[in-house]
Amino acid sequence: MQLDFTKLDGLIPAIVQDKDSGEVLMLGFMNEQAYAETRETGNVTFFSRSRGKMWRKGEQSGHTLRVHEIRVDCDVDTVLIRVEALGPGVCHEGYRSCFFRRLEGDGSAPVVEERTFDPNAVYGKDAAR
Repeated sequence: MQLDFTKLDGLIPAIVQDKDSGEVLMLGFMNEQAYAETRETGNVTFFSRSRGKMWRKGEQSGHTLRVHEIRVDCDVDTVLIRVEALGPGVCHEGYRSCFFRRLEGDGSAPVVEERTFDPNAVYGKDAAR
């Protein structure tokens, strides 16, 4: 199956979900090379839009995402990657999931999860925003 990389300047969204709990851990983007590397290695690789380069999840932290299954949406332009998360969390701010804030009716977004690791110890000082 050929994925459609034409809609977002050569990128597709990649939703990462815990294979056991179903929790959504993060959203990243893949170009064709990142997708191919993910398929070949079994470890999730993304294309960083801010850095303009490929990055394998866990290359700095050691918190890797081992692919269990890849699903494709009906438009063939988004993937859902069901993973085994190896490490205490995937978020660079120290949480298990990047979705650790809940949007309230007043527009605020309080933190509703506990940190699972110290981002400063993993990424260096001022890693967490």
